[in-house]
Amino acid sequence: MADEIDYKIHGDDMQLVEIELDPGEAVRAEAGAMMYMEDGIEMQTSTGGGLFRGLKRMVTGESFFITSFLNTARDKRHAAFGAPYPGKIIPLELAELGGSFLCQKDSFLCAAKGIEIEVAFTKKIGAGLFGGEGFILQRLEGAGRAFVHAGGTIIRRELQAGETLRVDTGCLVAFAPTVNYDIQFIGGFRNALFGGEGLFLARMTGPGLLYLQSLPFSRLADRITAAAGYQQKGEKRGIGGIGGGLLGGILQGD
Repeated sequence: MADEIDYKIHGDDMQLVEIELDPGEAVRAEAGAMMYMEDGIEMQTSTGGGLFRGLKRMVTGESFFITSFLNTARDKRHAAFGAPYPGKIIPLELAELGGSFLCQKDSFLCAAKGIEIEVAFTKKIGAGLFGGEGFILQRLEGAGRAFVHAGGTIIRRELQAGETLRVDTGCLVAFAPTVNYDIQFIGGFRNALFGGEGLFLARMTGPGLLYLQSLPFSRLADRITAAAGYQQKGEKRGIGGIGGGLLGGILQGD
């Protein structure tokens, strides 16, 4: 049985969630997510269920450890957890969602103690090899509250039975286990080479709830990397700034 934690979400585009813990209650979070905690809260770092679970998370790029924040005081105490990039925090009431929900591996933020956090390898090898972001999944199981983070704007879709939505794999945040998912190759030489999108899309078929994000971290990282590359070119050629790097590349024939 998961702890029945109370919470408050602060902020708009750079949100944090503040958890209120009664004496003896605890919240679990990925390593590095904690922003602050009050006196009386004790950190307990573990693999979250044995060596094998820790190794599975490490293989998929997650931290080997999960940290629990336990209120050992006699009164209520608070701990806060922040997301690593702009976006929104989505509270998931697992008891109202059938006791289980799937989320992409980078979106999990924290959950009440008692929520099981499992790596959910895809059943289809194509999804695992080619799916990109969102297809090394985490399964959240239990009857308490969990919190996931999405970049940019959140879209909540309730797919009807048989209804299909094709989604950029990076834009997928979380979905109900009743939603069937598969990977589709876009096809077409010009689409693949000049389309500006990924080569693969996630085909999501209802029924079930689906959360999407407008700004996957991978897109943000790509733009930052590209801008940094232009800036370095500009600095080497004596042309300042990102725009200068681009202009310098044009003048040099790049």
